[in-house]
Amino acid sequence: MQLSGAMKRLLLMNAASTIIFNYIGIFVNLFIWEKNNKISEVVWFNLVLFVMWTLAFGVGSRLLTSFTTRVLIRSNAICGGLVFLLLSTLELDNRLLWIAIIAMPIGIMWGFYASAQNITLSVFGKGRDFEQYFSMSNIINQVISIVNPIAFALIIKWIGYSGSFLLMFLFVALLMAVSFFIPTITLAGSTEKLFQGLRFQLVFSTSALRWMVPSLLAAGVFLQFQMLFALVFTFSVSEDKLIIALFNVLYASSAIGAMMLYRRLRVKEGLWLKIGMTFLAVGILLPLLPKAPILILSNLFTTIGMFYFGTVWNTRQFRIISKQPAMQQARIFLWREGCLNVSRIGLLVVALSVQDLHGGTFYLLIALALVCAFIVPLFSGKSTELFERQGEAGGAEVGR
Repeated sequence: MQLSGAMKRLLLMNAASTIIFNYIGIFVNLFIWEKNNKISEVVWFNLVLFVMWTLAFGVGSRLLTSFTTRVLIRSNAICGGLVFLLLSTLELDNRLLWIAIIAMPIGIMWGFYASAQNITLSVFGKGRDFEQYFSMSNIINQVISIVNPIAFALIIKWIGYSGSFLLMFLFVALLMAVSFFIPTITLAGSTEKLFQGLRFQLVFSTSALRWMVPSLLAAGVFLQFQMLFALVFTFSVSEDKLIIALFNVLYASSAIGAMMLYRRLRVKEGLWLKIGMTFLAVGILLPLLPKAPILILSNLFTTIGMFYFGTVWNTRQFRIISKQPAMQQARIFLWREGCLNVSRIGLLVVALSVQDLHGGTFYLLIALALVCAFIVPLFSGKSTELFERQGEAGGAEVGR
């Protein structure tokens, strides 16, 4: 099945944004880490980022009731330019304040991007489009994850961080150019108000939708655990930019291998999700032996697991959400992003007290992430089962 033109243009937006987000995810976090080698500073950066992401997602959804997705992506590009301008010029004695100021526009970027992508994908995606989109998106993301880190590691070695920040302005300009070609989606024509009818009972009006909520809360925990500690594990092994880039090539290559198996083997999506969560669980447990090769192996396992999780879990959820009217979809996405980010933020608040890869708090986070990894397939499977059984076409079953 071929993707529609609108979906292909959405993939183009995804690619332009991923180049910027991939750079931020690796090298901005490394830039913060290198100063004092403190886990708490990386955690603080991500905590401020996700708070702003959550707020920006709500603001972005509200803007869509008056403007189009193109306005959000242009705002995204402006925030990107601001990030690299601040990184190039801002100097403060207060380290935590400096980190917070850098994290704020990055969080806004993520929130606006997620808001624009979610509503566009849900409106244009039909049936197997979601599986095709998330599979293709993973390919693009992995290719960028291979090329981007090596290219910028070499650039940073040659001309330093400041030069690489200036170069990122080119990719911000690319994102601005892409904004003129993405599908124009707006909620401005709706007679309903976004924040009216936002109560839980009204938004999650079917059994299938309600079972998504515990799945989202659990997923947010291990997603953030993997995102945060994958960086810390890699930085703990080496601070050499090229070595870090090569590790990311290894992770991306493993995800591509997982994708090839996914496309070739005829396995039910529920089984793929369980396989993915098993890889994640093993990856989460390995840091109990925090030796350099074990930490890299942990990242390798969690990367493979994240591919299967991301493809199947997102496909299932968007398949259910897409059956709702456009304004109802926007409300569901508000709750969805809120549930994910509340549990992400909760984990980060606990992680602020982690000083190294030992101790009770770190082991508590491992246990919590492990439990969440095992229960996600149960909730996701229940939601999908109810959706297929009820044959939901437009939210016919009201909350009981």
